[in-house]
Amino acid sequence: MKKIATLLLCALVLGCFALLSGCGGETLTLNVYNWGEYISDGSEDSMDVVSEFERWYEETYGVKVKVNYDTYDSNETMYSKLSSGAVSYDLVIPSDYMIARMREEDMLLPLNFDNIPNYQYIADSFRGLYYDPENTYTVPYTYGVVGIIYNANVVDESDTGSWDLMWNEAYSGQILQFNNSRDAFGTAMYKLGLDVNTTDRAVWEQAQAELLRQNPLLKGKVMDEIYNMMASGEAAVGTYYAGDYFTMVDNQADNVDLQFYYPERTNYFVDAMCIPSCCKNKELAECFINFMLSREVAIANAEYIWYASPNALVYEDAAYQEDMGEDAMAILYPDIESFRDNYNRYAFRSLDAETLALVNTLWEEVKLN
Repeated sequence: MKKIATLLLCALVLGCFALLSGCGGETLTLNVYNWGEYISDGSEDSMDVVSEFERWYEETYGVKVKVNYDTYDSNETMYSKLSSGAVSYDLVIPSDYMIARMREEDMLLPLNFDNIPNYQYIADSFRGLYYDPENTYTVPYTYGVVGIIYNANVVDESDTGSWDLMWNEAYSGQILQFNNSRDAFGTAMYKLGLDVNTTDRAVWEQAQAELLRQNPLLKGKVMDEIYNMMASGEAAVGTYYAGDYFTMVDNQADNVDLQFYYPERTNYFVDAMCIPSCCKNKELAECFINFMLSREVAIANAEYIWYASPNALVYEDAAYQEDMGEDAMAILYPDIESFRDNYNRYAFRSLDAETLALVNTLWEEVKLN
């Protein structure tokens, strides 16, 4: 399914006005910080998006560009590295609640949308959301829903359908939990019907008690490690982002049959491209964002990473829909028109400093027990 798309230069970044000139053979540098496994990288006959941008930019503007591409495994890892001041990146792709926190702490620069004309293709359902109400700092990259992945060769289907599977003693030692505080607490709070954005200490402590009860049942707390552990059959139950389920299925062992479902209450999220205040080449970063929104590149990324796209050039494309298949489209795009309602009901919001400190303390206690 993954294939190299032919780049049509006129269509790719039509109207991109980031005309950055170099002199004497100067090479521009763009530092990108993104989630792992979150861009088409040239493997399995896919498009190498970073290399294509470097090639396209030089052919279009006569200036060489070197993209330094680093990855992280959680929003918290990304935030910690950026807030330390020890590094400088031109483009980051955090999740909504972390974007809200970064915006509140003046860690983001407003975008010049004259340099991002392809923004017009972002669906209205993904504009004006709480983390960027004036559409000032961000361009949505992907969206999705957290669900539960299980090996149908191990798990009884009658045990599936809710968050209870993550606490089912029948699968003790085979369950994987998120290794970050917000997502892990979220699983317990959605299970118990609690408000994931509460400031009430007692509610967070109730969720902590549920995580402590789960601890003895876990094989481990993981992030990107879940790919290999689920695909190989090393674990039988895990919770993760819907798009990553398909990557695991692509690589599953012969004796593994991975299946997926959404619990009734779960996290709806948006990951968006934004420019941190430490950026050293803002116009080039905006040109890269526009490149990422172009049809061929956006489809290549969506096909490779298996995440839902808010870009109409992707989800309305008949060839993309056929390549993905009915089953995948049903999971990734359950109902794009209702996304805003579910998002507003269940999405993580930015927490105040006191609540964040409480959550971090409670999480450390969970990890130590």
